[in-house]
Amino acid sequence: MNSPPHTSNSPFSVNRTVFAAASLISVLLILFTIVFPAASEAVLGSSLRWVSDHFGWYYMLVVAAYTVFALFVGISRYGDIKLGKDQDKPDFPFLAWAAMLFSAGIGIDLLFFGVSEPLTHYLSPNTGAGSTPEAARAAFVQTFLHWGLHGWGIYALIGMALAYFAYRKNLPLSLRSALIPLFGKKRTDGWLGDTVDTFGVVCTLLGIATSLGIGVLQANAGLSHVFGMDSSKGVQAAIILGVTIAAGLSAMSGVEKGVRRLSEINMLGATFLLLALLVMGPTLFLLNAFTENIGDYFQNVLGKTFQVYAYQGDAGAEWKSFWTVFFWAWWVAWAPFVGLFIARISRGRTLREFVFGVMFIPLGFIFAWFSIFGNSGIDLVANHGAAALGKTALENPAMGMFALFEHYPWAAFWSGLSVLIGLIFFVTSADSGALVLANLSSRNLESGSDAPVWLRLFWAAATGLITLGLLLAGGFASLQSVSVVAGLPFSLVLLMYMASLWTCLRQEGNKRKANQVDKAMVLDDGRNWRNRLHRLIDFPNAQTAQRFLVAQLQPAMLEVAHELQSKGLDTDVTEQQNPHGVTLSVRHNGEVDFLYQVKLVEAVKPVFALGQSGNLSTGSDRETYYRAEVFLSEGSQDYDLVGYTKEQIIIDILNQYERHMQFLHLER
Repeated sequence: MNSPPHTSNSPFSVNRTVFAAASLISVLLILFTIVFPAASEAVLGSSLRWVSDHFGWYYMLVVAAYTVFALFVGISRYGDIKLGKDQDKPDFPFLAWAAMLFSAGIGIDLLFFGVSEPLTHYLSPNTGAGSTPEAARAAFVQTFLHWGLHGWGIYALIGMALAYFAYRKNLPLSLRSALIPLFGKKRTDGWLGDTVDTFGVVCTLLGIATSLGIGVLQANAGLSHVFGMDSSKGVQAAIILGVTIAAGLSAMSGVEKGVRRLSEINMLGATFLLLALLVMGPTLFLLNAFTENIGDYFQNVLGKTFQVYAYQGDAGAEWKSFWTVFFWAWWVAWAPFVGLFIARISRGRTLREFVFGVMFIPLGFIFAWFSIFGNSGIDLVANHGAAALGKTALENPAMGMFALFEHYPWAAFWSGLSVLIGLIFFVTSADSGALVLANLSSRNLESGSDAPVWLRLFWAAATGLITLGLLLAGGFASLQSVSVVAGLPFSLVLLMYMASLWTCLRQEGNKRKANQVDKAMVLDDGRNWRNRLHRLIDFPNAQTAQRFLVAQLQPAMLEVAHELQSKGLDTDVTEQQNPHGVTLSVRHNGEVDFLYQVKLVEAVKPVFALGQSGNLSTGSDRETYYRAEVFLSEGSQDYDLVGYTKEQIIIDILNQYERHMQFLHLER
């Protein structure tokens, strides 16, 4: 009667196909940029321009679709679905989760663009005259567009898709898992899944190396500005080495300690820097401008979403390519890395919490950061004759923040603090990137688990070495183009994620509708009410509950399984340990299978039961008892079977199976 379970218990291993293919592609691209820097820059630069010229309209439409879909899921009736089983609690406290969202999704870009981008749009706008009040307002609408809802909508889409299939469907936390509803498990376990995961590894590796390289250049500029250190390859190599070692130590600590603590430090440091600038600067003006900037953004976001500058000829096309299309492609290219990481830290949150947390928690800080830093710079340039600051923002964006601090007291302290925050951002990005790379290049990795430390250390070291090699060769501009061009095919994968997630959410809705079918629960034909009352106030220990599983539950499941098998259905009953339980599985040849599982769950006795003579025991069992809880594929159903007769258990199984058949009917 019994047959082996249909779940994989294979040990962890490295996915050699993904590992080898991703390594080979990355090495070839890197060698191309190092050995032929001029040719690579020309080829990849022209590729970037071609993508922008021919697919700029597509990027604008598809990014809008991602954002609308993510917001729809958050506000829809599916928003209360857990990223996990129904009884799961969040893995991380809210503030720690918010800090990790902030650090993984933003990083050093805040320091690099915080002053320079608003000033650039103010001094050299794409339309109209520069250095005017109108140009100032338009500058923040454009800046907020590039860093606002659209980018975080991309992260929310991929993050919730990966987390949903990992924690709700108990699949590996990998890019391939979200494609199973569209292509089936056989293809996603084979060449298709390997291709998607390989692409994710390449995008992540090159994106992190490029970002770290740009960040190292900025850190070196800051150290030179504050401490007079040389701006040289030797200093930059030392920074990369230090960041790699720190990232390796953080990787050994795991997400719960390393990434979490560094993210919290980042959040506190950046918040302190922001508040300090607000207090030292023209506070009232900055608060008024911040309020107006937010209003302008939400008033204009719809029109800006679809603005492709079709009537401005070559000048409009060039500006669009350099700014908006670049940012959209950059967000998409970074989506595998950031999406997988935020999925890893989001188990136990509802879809609504996830969507609004990912899209709005970092958004508020980003708007405050760009508004306060950008308006501080604009105020100095427009009203205090700081023309050199504007020139620096246009010609050397990495120095924009340090040039701004020169107009405030304790300039060296603020510049030094920003360099320190930037270095911690580097470590956080390298650490979380190594974690994602290790997980993507693994097999049989359970959801919620991470690849072993040695594999994370390998990828942290590889990222550092690649960054160092590119730094010495000066190939960052080329790799930046690679990452942007890579965003085009991955944008199609994100469309598939939308279709796949919608298919499964619709199934969840049908399951809920099917669960409205009333239970036909009968206890001793309704006559022996004393047995029912005894069951309600009995609190058995582990041994009693296990005897119930053997004496009542297993025989009931076996009878149902035997009858279903006689009807030609593929059915089996299996036993599990830790926690002890029994599972009835019915497979439906391509339709959703039926799973009825009973596990022994330890629970705390109510106060009135602690003194019952019949339940007194010694040790830790004194205040706990055991429930035989029913679990379906979506998690615990929160009711206890202990005390049911075999016939009552059979009735409960049939009730749940009837609901499942109603669900399959709705699906058809």
